[in-house]
Amino acid sequence: MSAIHSKNTKPELMVRKYLWRMGFRYRLNYNRLPGHPDIVLRKYRTCIFVNGCFWHGHNCEEFRPPKTNANYWLSKIEKNKKRDKEEHQKLAEMGWHVIVVWECQLIN
Repeated sequence: MSAIHSKNTKPELMVRKYLWRMGFRYRLNYNRLPGHPDIVLRKYRTCIFVNGCFWHGHNCEEFRPPKTNANYWLSKIEKNKKRDKEEHQKLAEMGWHVIVVWECQLIN
């Protein structure tokens, strides 16, 4: 678990480089907002979350259920999905737009 990084992941770097090339300026891991969005475009009141398919339980080909300690991991992933949904709702209530970019979208 200590080898898993939550910041500066390859998918996140791809999104950041694209946004920068397109002329968007942003804040990283903005802790003043619920959920600490990976990228925040304050000018446009937009939050971007770059989610890993495993950690956030995306229903795609990249997601493979764990074979060992499956009950623990599936429970953890369900909690992550619930937390994500609550945080996105809070942001929407605050007037922010939420964009979720999935890891599998960047691979394909």
